[in-house]
Amino acid sequence: MAIAYGDSLLFNLGLLLIRVIFGLVMAGHGSQKLFGWLGGYGIAGTGGFFESLGFRPGRAFATAAALSEFTGGLLLTLGFLGPIGPALILAVMLVAAISVHWRNGLFVATNGVEVPLLNSAVMVGISLIGFGTYSLDYVLGLASFWTPGLIGLALAVGVIGGFGNLLFRSQPPTTPTV
Repeated sequence: MAIAYGDSLLFNLGLLLIRVIFGLVMAGHGSQKLFGWLGGYGIAGTGGFFESLGFRPGRAFATAAALSEFTGGLLLTLGFLGPIGPALILAVMLVAAISVHWRNGLFVATNGVEVPLLNSAVMVGISLIGFGTYSLDYVLGLASFWTPGLIGLALAVGVIGGFGNLLFRSQPPTTPTV
């Protein structure tokens, strides 16, 4: 029996590859903020950057973002708790896209919105598709728990969480011109 394009084995291996790469990179990104690992600035340094963007108190917003990225990345990697991990990542990507990247256009060469947009699309797509058979949700029998309604609810909470963070943002200070 030959394996053909579209075969469920290849589909599930593809999902595993996407989850592991995106999940570990996102967890690593969160660990930069949270622990200062992998060349990151930790909570103090990231908090200062968040303050410069108008998120006050910066340390609290940095901690929330770091925990969302780190936890969301680990949940995604493990394929555990359905759309919850992707929704955590989606919330942070919305905040990053709007507060940092939006004004710079589309592409990453100009610090544009490209990367958070791509990350957001992958998080929504994975949430809609599911984690596949090589996941803790599948092994633990949780995959069938995630109905379309619950998936939509989790993603809506992620979107609301992202926009909620933006509502608490004060305008960043302007640099006086001399």
